[in-house]
Amino acid sequence: MKPFFLSKLSLSLCLSLACASVALAAAPQYAIVDLGVLSGDSDSQAFGASPNGRYVVGRSMGEQSNAYSWSAQDGMRALPNVAGRQYAVANAVNDAGIAVGVSSTTWFGSDPLPVMWKQGAVTALALPQGYSAGWAYGVNSAGVAVGSVASGNFEHAALFGPNGSTLITATAANGAWMSTAFGINDAGLVIGVGVDPSDVSVNVGMVYNSVTGVMSTVGALPGHNSAINFGLSNSGYVVGSSGMYQGSGTPFIWSAEGGMTEIGLPPNTSSGSASAVNEQGWVVGNAGGEYSVPFLFADGATFSLQSLLPAGTDWDFSTNTSASAMAISKNGSIVGTAVHKGLTHAYQMTLVSSVPEPESMLLMLSGLGLLAATARRRRESTQA
Repeated sequence: MKPFFLSKLSLSLCLSLACASVALAAAPQYAIVDLGVLSGDSDSQAFGASPNGRYVVGRSMGEQSNAYSWSAQDGMRALPNVAGRQYAVANAVNDAGIAVGVSSTTWFGSDPLPVMWKQGAVTALALPQGYSAGWAYGVNSAGVAVGSVASGNFEHAALFGPNGSTLITATAANGAWMSTAFGINDAGLVIGVGVDPSDVSVNVGMVYNSVTGVMSTVGALPGHNSAINFGLSNSGYVVGSSGMYQGSGTPFIWSAEGGMTEIGLPPNTSSGSASAVNEQGWVVGNAGGEYSVPFLFADGATFSLQSLLPAGTDWDFSTNTSASAMAISKNGSIVGTAVHKGLTHAYQMTLVSSVPEPESMLLMLSGLGLLAATARRRRESTQA
């Protein structure tokens, strides 16, 4: 009977591990790194991360705002500014380290120009004829950037490619057009917010296929009349906020196949927005109540980032208005801003444990089946 007893014990241990894995899916655990500040500055913010998680970009702040790029290997490095402008912010970066953002003449973003940083050099992206200002918010692996351009108070979504800039002029079936583009993926999908000519007070979440030239909308959650798209993954997920009016909303995730799904809010918050999504459909965003509460939505559950860090951490994600989660990479790493030892600093949270990938789960289940079959054969052998 000894072989059968050992098999049952092994099976029990494997089943326990399987249950532990399921529990882990509900509560991934993270480590956190302070990205610091540039020399002479006191505060920093992170706004973008490369899909592979290697690069983080944002701004470091002191007497002026300085764009930076950070990596674990090189730390935080200042990105140069264009001539005549002393304030800059980097909003997005690709796996090659090419970053895009905005350069301006004041803290308040006066005279903005869309810029790109590549191999240590900065370039002001060309504006379409007749436009004098612009912003760059996203970049894909091909180095194509998206954002918006303006002349006076009129703002229009734009593509910034190797051959210059192009206005995104396509309209959706209801006549809506895109005013600001916030992201572009490697398939050429562009997401952002648009204007419905029949009701200019309503935000329209829009998706533009730059390959086919087709513009479409994502709709809104039940009971809502507007949406804004903020984040996009290479696998086609779109995230943002759906609401009844500007300034209040509910986070959502959308796909062409599944439509729009509401993302639950973390405790003690009443509204929120999703900022970014990775290829697996993990979402980060920010919820509001008395304080700003960054969250992670993973495998159908929503968690405050504070709850995913080790107990006793000296990071505050829960009792201030500065905390944010702005980007998530395909490896699950998250970047944003929080309060660390009383200072507002950029961070990168790195996943240290989570549910196994689907392939790993299948292998584990196959192993359990094999173990059960082995136990049955041993039992039959001892009974013969």
